Amino acid sequence: MAKRCYYEVLEVERTATADELKKSYRRLAMRFHPDRNPDDPAAEERFKEAKEAFEVLSDAQKRAAYDQFGHAGVNPGAGAGAGGFGGGAGFADIFGEVFGDIFGGGGGRSRAYRGADLQYNLKITLEEAVRGTTVEIQIPTSKPCETCDGTGAKPGTGRKTCGTCHGAGAVRVQQGFFSIQQTCPTCQGAGEIIEDPCGTCRGSGRVETQKTLSIKIPAGVDSGDRIRHSGEGAPGEQGGPAGDLYVLIDVKPHPIFKRNDADLLCEMPISFVVAALGGEIEVPTLDGRVTLKIPAETQTGKVFRLRGKGVQPVRGGAPGDLLVTVHVETPVKLTAEQRELLMAFERSLSGEQGGDVAAQHRPREHSWLDSVKRFFDDLRGD
Repeated sequence: MAKRCYYEVLEVERTATADELKKSYRRLAMRFHPDRNPDDPAAEERFKEAKEAFEVLSDAQKRAAYDQFGHAGVNPGAGAGAGGFGGGAGFADIFGEVFGDIFGGGGGRSRAYRGADLQYNLKITLEEAVRGTTVEIQIPTSKPCETCDGTGAKPGTGRKTCGTCHGAGAVRVQQGFFSIQQTCPTCQGAGEIIEDPCGTCRGSGRVETQKTLSIKIPAGVDSGDRIRHSGEGAPGEQGGPAGDLYVLIDVKPHPIFKRNDADLLCEMPISFVVAALGGEIEVPTLDGRVTLKIPAETQTGKVFRLRGKGVQPVRGGAPGDLLVTVHVETPVKLTAEQRELLMAFERSLSGEQGGDVAAQHRPREHSWLDSVKRFFDDLRGD
């Protein structure tokens, strides 16, 4: 029978965190442990299956290999053997393994801790967001101290066994009727202490530095989107895996376009002559220029839709549109001759030819004036 997906076995999503994996494994281990189901072979198989899945997915390197290559990328035989109970592992053993961290960590040296996740705020242009790009960023990290070769001790000196826990990394504390094992407070679970710390790293064994990463930005991203880079976060402690790096996208304002999901918005000024008589204007797009026909008698605020000239969404689907809103521009800094021509034009549209002619040429204005007249008539009670 083909192996089931490890994520399906643990009943978690592929994006599950380390804490979510552990929580689900605890629940399944308690439910299917053979000691609690002595007459149920199926429960024992489920327990072995869950243990194998957890041993792979809780290891950052094994999980990465499994995510990329599936079961072929890991050694399922080793996990299955460790998960069996022919070797005499009892319920107390698995309880200590899974739940030991509740009381400060089991009984050995200090446990490995996963590094913290980091977030990098990346500003990109609208063109980069729409087309995709690759950028290089620098993030803080740490590396083994060259002065002490990562030992944390001053060159020529070393570590010595902790006198509190005698190298065990843990101590037992009596609390009423219970004896609880906790991490040694002197050595923090390491089992050793440094009497003469390295002056460069102050005993930590690591020094702060920066590393350069090449980040691929997929086409169609928008402000607020996050790109995850597994294992590029803060280094882990005591040999634990590194955290993840999350690159948060922030698209800079554009001088021409605004974005609304997959659509692009653009405002275009047009002359009152083109608006009145109609004509053609050139509209910019992210791919170049297109010609837009303006029908006669176009008013300010009219929106024209250029289909497919928007953004191709990063998660798939049809590309958006470019919405062009036109604004009729009033001429400024007129000469005396131009002013006289406009006055003659105004007279040709209004009183000299009668109110009906003026209403025909400016219907919105006359409709508004009629509404104003009715408003004042109602106030006077006419």
